[in-house]
Amino acid sequence: MRKVWTLLGIVIFATFAAQGRAAELRLSAFGDSLVQGYGLAQGDGFVPQLQAWLRGQGVDVALSNAGVSGDTTAGGAARIDWTLADQPQGVIVLLGGNDMLRGLQPVQAEANLRKILQAAQDKNTQVLLVGMTAPGNYGPEYKAAFDAIYGDLAEEFGALLHPDAFAGIRAKAGADPAAAQPFMQADNIHPNAAGVALNVAALGPVALQLVARIAHIKPEG
Repeated sequence: MRKVWTLLGIVIFATFAAQGRAAELRLSAFGDSLVQGYGLAQGDGFVPQLQAWLRGQGVDVALSNAGVSGDTTAGGAARIDWTLADQPQGVIVLLGGNDMLRGLQPVQAEANLRKILQAAQDKNTQVLLVGMTAPGNYGPEYKAAFDAIYGDLAEEFGALLHPDAFAGIRAKAGADPAAAQPFMQADNIHPNAAGVALNVAALGPVALQLVARIAHIKPEG
């Protein structure tokens, strides 16, 4: 699989290089504090690290930061048109964590995220939806309903899906919560720079799929 994505990166690079510098890919990362870069030095947040990761794969990309700390899915639904007005070719949507932390009903979060994806679809903007997973604090029914939102919406809209925003840290730490601490800030909610790097590396291959969709390239394998 690593060879497949390396080859895809080369093809994407060649495609955009052939079109010239003016064909720089325009993406927007749309979300809450996980996107905005809460508690991190400039250059250490999700947006600059993902942009650097993609450029390392040969993708000429400008990734804008449309993250607002504390934002809920309702807030995102209210401001998505402002982000789409900049005409990004693709949007990475990472929202829902604050809904979950506040115990807001999953049906509300799903409806708000549906508005965001519908707005993007109406603008012919490709979407990569990044999922969040709920803890067991609110009971198994809440967790099941919340966790299912992202997969259901990705299927409904034909969007790309990365199921877990914290996949990189979870893969590194395993089932031991203590093993995740070196990758988290003191609040135990936001990743530190090393944690962001792990999460970006996990998300990266799906971000390349987003680039491929925009460039009309179909990855093999």
